[in-house]
Amino acid sequence: MSENSILSRLDGLRLKYEEIGQQLTDPEVISDVKKFVNLNKEYKELEPVVELSERYRTALNHLKEAKDLLQTEKDEDMREMAREEVAELEPLLVKLEEEIKLALIPADPQDGKNAILEIRGGTGGDEAAIFAGDLLRMYLKFIEKKGWKYEINSASEGAAGGFKEVVLKVIGQGVYGVLKYESGVHRVQRVPQTETQGRVHTSAASVAVLPEAEEFDIDLKMDDIRKDTFCASGPGGQSVNTTYSAIRLTHIPTGIVVQCQDQKSQLKNFDKALEELRTRIYNLEYQKYLDEIASKRKTMVSTGDRSAKIRTYNYPQGRVTDHRINLTLYNLSAIMDGDIQEIIDKLQIAENAERLKASEENQI
Repeated sequence: MSENSILSRLDGLRLKYEEIGQQLTDPEVISDVKKFVNLNKEYKELEPVVELSERYRTALNHLKEAKDLLQTEKDEDMREMAREEVAELEPLLVKLEEEIKLALIPADPQDGKNAILEIRGGTGGDEAAIFAGDLLRMYLKFIEKKGWKYEINSASEGAAGGFKEVVLKVIGQGVYGVLKYESGVHRVQRVPQTETQGRVHTSAASVAVLPEAEEFDIDLKMDDIRKDTFCASGPGGQSVNTTYSAIRLTHIPTGIVVQCQDQKSQLKNFDKALEELRTRIYNLEYQKYLDEIASKRKTMVSTGDRSAKIRTYNYPQGRVTDHRINLTLYNLSAIMDGDIQEIIDKLQIAENAERLKASEENQI
């Protein structure tokens, strides 16, 4: 992409940014909640691009001044200072151009949203449920490190510990854009707690990460929802209270069923279940977008393919391997304590490289 091409695109985005800023002060826009929310979101997404463009223009101007100085200045000290500035600014401009190219590629509009995180024990019986519990602990530690919050919507405990299934909502800035890389099958190789012969077994748990649907994303009709109430249950299925506070919602047109029993209040459980139902219905459409991405990408990074084996946790060797980018790390204990940022960073780099390549191919 040429310098002039970059500048013309940045000019267009700056103009759009300023126009949206003016619209956000318009009383008519403010009174239209849906329009105001969407414009405010777009404004915030453009902000970092506009900041990058300012840095790029400043560096360009300084480089021009330094080169002009080299052409006209007679004083050798001044010329040396100009040469040093040119040597510093030229690689900076290359770096800024790469950042701008990436910033100009449309981001997944879901990345800034909260997420619904679902972990299910897969093949491996009791050991799979125990591993699902280990994954939950790993994610909760990561959530804590990121300064995010979470709410557990529903959980079904395993007979020997862990969870057959657990669903939680994760709340924070850009949660889905980070956690989306965790969707898929996670495999563990270790000696199970239930194994008496010391043999290594392979078990699995599946992780699904969905962008939380906001109220304006989908028009959900209450006439299409069947509501059932029941007593919340604990380990082994016993009732943990005598009131019908747990909620099960069934969306009749799609057959999607969600339930929430985390809160003591039936009303709070209903609100949380409705949020999750809205998200799962919204994701029926979003999955079509993910499938389209999957057909174009080789690494299967953040495509939402829940059946794909993405990572292996090998306890005897103390290693974790992410199969999408052939990354192997020998710090399993730290990773299980929530240190997964390095893996996510490398997955994001791989995805960004593919996005850049696809963008450049489209411009040819």
